[in-house]
Amino acid sequence: MENASMNNERIIQLLETQLAHSNRQNEELTQKLDQSFKQIEALTEQVRQLTKALYGSKSEKSKYQVPDGQGSLFEDDPSFNESEQTEEKSTETISYTVNRKKTNKKRNDSFGEHIEIEEVHYHPNDSSCDCCHEPMVEFSSVLVREEAKFIPATLKRVQYFEHVYECRLCKNDSLKKSQIKRGQAPKGAIQRSIAGPTVLAKLIYDKFAQYLPLYRQVNEWSRHGLLTNDKNLSNWVIRVATDWLQPVYELMKKRLIAKSVLHIDETFAQILKRSDGRPAQSNAYNWVARSVQSEGPVIILFKSALSRGRATLEDFIQGFKGTVICDGYSAYNHLPDVQFANCWAHVRRYWLKADSNNGRKGVQYCDQLFHIERKIKHLSPEERVKIRQQESKPIVDEFFEWVDRSPFFGKNALAKAADYTLNRKVALKRFLDNGYIAIDNNAAENAIRPNVIGRKNWLFSVSEAGAHSNAICLSLAETAKANGIDFYQYLVKLMTDLPNLPFQQQPEILERYLPWSEDIQATCRK
Repeated sequence: MENASMNNERIIQLLETQLAHSNRQNEELTQKLDQSFKQIEALTEQVRQLTKALYGSKSEKSKYQVPDGQGSLFEDDPSFNESEQTEEKSTETISYTVNRKKTNKKRNDSFGEHIEIEEVHYHPNDSSCDCCHEPMVEFSSVLVREEAKFIPATLKRVQYFEHVYECRLCKNDSLKKSQIKRGQAPKGAIQRSIAGPTVLAKLIYDKFAQYLPLYRQVNEWSRHGLLTNDKNLSNWVIRVATDWLQPVYELMKKRLIAKSVLHIDETFAQILKRSDGRPAQSNAYNWVARSVQSEGPVIILFKSALSRGRATLEDFIQGFKGTVICDGYSAYNHLPDVQFANCWAHVRRYWLKADSNNGRKGVQYCDQLFHIERKIKHLSPEERVKIRQQESKPIVDEFFEWVDRSPFFGKNALAKAADYTLNRKVALKRFLDNGYIAIDNNAAENAIRPNVIGRKNWLFSVSEAGAHSNAICLSLAETAKANGIDFYQYLVKLMTDLPNLPFQQQPEILERYLPWSEDIQATCRK
């Protein structure tokens, strides 16, 4: 009996051991199965995102977002959105009276008001009456058509002579001092160079307003009779930017730093000859800072840098005390006397990528906020704060509460949207208490767009000096545009006046050459 009991106990222990081993195997298989499901879910999400990126709409408008990531071919045609009619219903006839507002169609091409008019008149070859052969009298004229006539630009070779005068009487009198006077020609923008202010202005205007790279301009200048090369043009841009445009740039920067709110963004660039020893393929960066409309004349400044780090940002806005509106990049953080307000447009894009019911709900919260902002954009900062506290704050609080209690986990687009939103909760709420702060950073993104367009044309900067000059020229081009100034005329005035003014000894002279000054507005206004 004892042996039988011992055998039973051994069998029980063996079975328990086998059961425990089986349980462990089941747990391991369950964990692997869960991991496999998560991997499948992540891969499915990735395939969906790639399919949407490849075939779906690139617009951020909510109406185009459908579950499969593709836009409808018939969405804009209301006839495809109506339910199918039965035969009985189709027999009913309903009449509607629609009163359409008559609008005069405008041409998509027209002439500016300043265009000179040239009239060409045509009279009959024979103005005598075929019946009585007496001379006929004109009683009207008919304008049959208008057309544009282009007169190509002309290049002149301007030679400056300084004439010297002397007094012959004093010269022949040994008791008198001989008198000599000489005419003084104005100084050129670049000494010992054939490039005058108008040539330099067109050169810079074509590159930074028309995005025409220098090597393409060489042939155009040759066609007009100016024989040069792209290296020469590049040196002209650097000299002008360093000698005459940078002092204005530095004064604009002082005015910018004195503001209380700035939009800031950055984008990559390429510099071939880098001082940090990194290869030419490494990314350099162009930063942009833009003031807000409600704080006076708009100022847009660019800065070229080899790095995207916080040290570059700190150097760019050194001395600034206020709020920076930016995206969620980690460099925008922990600067003395600076607080950061994040962009709700970036938040909306994250929820837009999470193309699901919850994703669309997140987008709807953002859309409600943007709807309020469109309604109050023309109000004063004080009035905007009041309405934001009344209407926007409840939506923001409800949105963050919904995100906080929702079980969004994993690495899918929905979880990323939730993490991005919650990690920037304080910075995203900052616009509610300050009417000068915009809800998004679109102003900086729009300001940096010309740099992106230009980068596709001129591709890279050879040297850091060239990249710095590009940043200065872009700053003046975009600030002039934002203040309604003709950039070409502005450049001509700067390079005609500044070489002959003592602004180094009298810095206050430069105040008259800022894009929003009365003198510039009067002479260079579009």
